[in-house]
Amino acid sequence: MLIIRRRRGESITVGDEVEIEILETSPTQVKLGIRAPKHISVLRKEILITREQNRVASGSPAVDDKLNTLAEQYRDSECAGDSPEPITPVVVSPEPPLLDPKRHS
Repeated sequence: MLIIRRRRGESITVGDEVEIEILETSPTQVKLGIRAPKHISVLRKEILITREQNRVASGSPAVDDKLNTLAEQYRDSECAGDSPEPITPVVVSPEPPLLDPKRHS
């Protein structure tokens, strides 16, 4: 782990594409500004942990894959300057019970 001191208004870079700037500091908080291309996901760690816990609890990695695909499509459409296509909601629920055709005719 790299430990570095920075003051308000100073920044660091990660690779060639990501810049992290110190915007504000207080005794208990630091406010960061992060500049990164749209193809690089920037998330708070607790969001990443919650997403993984939800994926494991659902027992279906396909749900997370669908969300990632939709997010990529949205980012791609914004990068191209096009308005995004309508997104069809993804509903995850257990399989409905099979209906008896004789009973429901």
